[in-house]
Amino acid sequence: MLRDYIALTKPRITWLILMSTAIGYFFGARGNWDPSSVVHTIIGTALIASGTAALNQWYEWEADGKMRRTMDRPIPAGRLKRTNALIFAAALSIAGFVQLAWAVNLLTGMLGLFTLVTYLFLYTPLKSRSRHSTTVGAIPGAMPPLIGYAAASGSLTAEAWALYAILFVWQFPHFYAIAWMYREDYSRAGIRMLPVVEPDGISTSRQILWMLVLLIPVSLAPAFLDMAGRIYLTGALISGLVFLYYGLGVLKERTILRARAVLLASVIYLPVLYGLMLIDRPGL
Repeated sequence: MLRDYIALTKPRITWLILMSTAIGYFFGARGNWDPSSVVHTIIGTALIASGTAALNQWYEWEADGKMRRTMDRPIPAGRLKRTNALIFAAALSIAGFVQLAWAVNLLTGMLGLFTLVTYLFLYTPLKSRSRHSTTVGAIPGAMPPLIGYAAASGSLTAEAWALYAILFVWQFPHFYAIAWMYREDYSRAGIRMLPVVEPDGISTSRQILWMLVLLIPVSLAPAFLDMAGRIYLTGALISGLVFLYYGLGVLKERTILRARAVLLASVIYLPVLYGLMLIDRPGL
């Protein structure tokens, strides 16, 4: 039973969210770390992210039951009642908002709440109606760096928005690769992802490629904002070109194998980029 409740929170995704939140906090703090604030930010973000993930599974339980990769999730598999899942998800979400708004600052709490509301009430229902749901979903999906930055500084600057832009653009090749790999599953569930609407994969592969092209200049922004130096600039450029190489592979051969390579590259790319930011922070 406990394992099923944990599964509702999607721990692997929460880890990525916390990593991006920590990067935002790092730059927002400017070396002035408040241990109490850090702890409250991480706990509050983990709670509201976990609650959002659980609410999403509560909302999409019917669609999850139609897809092979999700039919064994706790609710469609019948291991958890929807009512119990809703109470659990709501409790996590409320606790996370309270933690961020009162123990950190109001701006951070409101950013967390905005993330939950847009993800659950805009992105999630749009998935069954429009292929543009991916674009809408990228808005709350890129919020973690803003949450971290606001927690540390109490404001949002160009630095915060540069981190947001990187994560926003990164999501497109990442999620389009997943959508191509599981397009048959999405089709069965009535989820109108781009590869479902246009099953030949041409539009999907082009979107992946163009977003990877855009990601290169966007990823260089921290260097021009004095958030990082030449090591980062060089590393980000090389990483972006390597990522682009895998995108070209999907354009050439629209196969699950090629899409999986893009997915793997995306999972490696983001921590590498964040690592380069940390080791090449000017003045450290």
